[in-house]
Amino acid sequence: MNAALFIIFGFFILSMYLGISAKKGKDMNLEQWTVGGRGFGTLFLFLLLAGEIYTTFTFLGASSWAYGNGAPALYVLAYLSLGYVLFYWILPKIWKYAKEHNLLSQSDFYARKYESPYLGVLVAVIGVVSMIPYTVIQLKGLGIIVSEASYGSISPAAAVWIGAITVTVYVMSSGIHGSAWTAVIKDIMILGICIFIGIYLPLHYYGGFQPMFEAIHAANPAFLKLPDKGFGISWFISTVLLTVLGMVAWPHSFSATFSGKSENVFRKNAIVSPLYALLLLFVFFVGFAAIQQVPGLKGPDADLALLKLTIQTFDPWLVGLIGAAGLLTALVPGSMLLMASAATLSKNVYSVFVPTASDQQVAKLAKYLVPVLSLISVYFTFNGGNTIVTLLLMAYSFVTQLVPALLASFMKNQFVTKQGAAAGMSAGVILVAYITITKSTIGTLFPILPQAVKDMNVGIVGLFVNVAMMVVVSLLTRNSAASSNLKDQSQSA
Repeated sequence: MNAALFIIFGFFILSMYLGISAKKGKDMNLEQWTVGGRGFGTLFLFLLLAGEIYTTFTFLGASSWAYGNGAPALYVLAYLSLGYVLFYWILPKIWKYAKEHNLLSQSDFYARKYESPYLGVLVAVIGVVSMIPYTVIQLKGLGIIVSEASYGSISPAAAVWIGAITVTVYVMSSGIHGSAWTAVIKDIMILGICIFIGIYLPLHYYGGFQPMFEAIHAANPAFLKLPDKGFGISWFISTVLLTVLGMVAWPHSFSATFSGKSENVFRKNAIVSPLYALLLLFVFFVGFAAIQQVPGLKGPDADLALLKLTIQTFDPWLVGLIGAAGLLTALVPGSMLLMASAATLSKNVYSVFVPTASDQQVAKLAKYLVPVLSLISVYFTFNGGNTIVTLLLMAYSFVTQLVPALLASFMKNQFVTKQGAAAGMSAGVILVAYITITKSTIGTLFPILPQAVKDMNVGIVGLFVNVAMMVVVSLLTRNSAASSNLKDQSQSA
């Protein structure tokens, strides 16, 4: 066993231990399992929400896009920084409403706001469908990281299975508590590793940051600016907008939000987190440094840029630490995604169609669904060929379709009906699914449109259709909804 493999296995065992022991002294009912009894303070909440910043995408996707696409990769920094502005305003409102009504999941929120459990079912389905590719990203990244960092001693398939089993065990055992405690060590590791390799590698290979960018510019003068077509300005703006909105729409983000113990913890996190996100610059520096040191990586192989360069540069023990940090970036968000998916299906789908189910039965089913969802994610991990960034953008395109109804629910003069919300979500998801399955773009569907429109992110197009459908259907059904409310009030009187 080489030093790298020894260190990686050590962190596997440590994460399993932290995840399982996190339940000590707690009665793991559904509220404790999904939202930690609503008792997490600023630190734990920061770590859980920071899981959105530092996933396997951080290690592999961000560096691979800097390596393969140059300037367009900076959309990641833009959306993460702006996303926390939205967090500052909206998360306290979501938390307050959830606490007042004892909500446990994102679907609970929609079902309560629109007084429709079946809208909650629709939100649950969209949320889980969106989370599957996001979970696949974590497992796919985990397989790559462990296999490469162990110098091939562990195959990607074996790493995926080990990671999936580890996450399944501690999520079933401790729920969100396991994710929180694993996140503590993950963020300590990731901070140290990102800063070190982001500074060392440009200095080691180029003598500094400026010489590195001068070398890249000399080889390809267009690489460090947005192109005129494809990943151009309209793509950049629409993708940033899509992902900013999508950040607040993830079901596992709702779970993390519900776990907070006061409104102020969200505002404190929203102030600090953009600064934390800036550390991603160091990951981009690694991707840029790899361009001339490990040339020729194409397609999905570009995801290997960071690991190829670090293996080429460092001793095995340090590669093992880098691999361990990458491993933890997969386990923490992966566990949150599995837990949120299982809780949503159990509480907002099963209990709607089986209203006689007790709270204990719903909680037990949620835990039993974790291995089922793990197996589904493993299946798609082995049968999907997309790069990590492509999977991430597809997942965001789906989940962002939940945003219009969410924002509308906070309006003072709320006019959106449950029918309008459902119609908008459905139209947006169907359009995005069609374009994704057929691999169409706005340009192929509407070739006569200006280039700027053809380059826009397809998720934004789905969002426009979503809003239009939501408004039209709400206006058409508003009177019937008002009549129904009056009828209910008269019957109750």
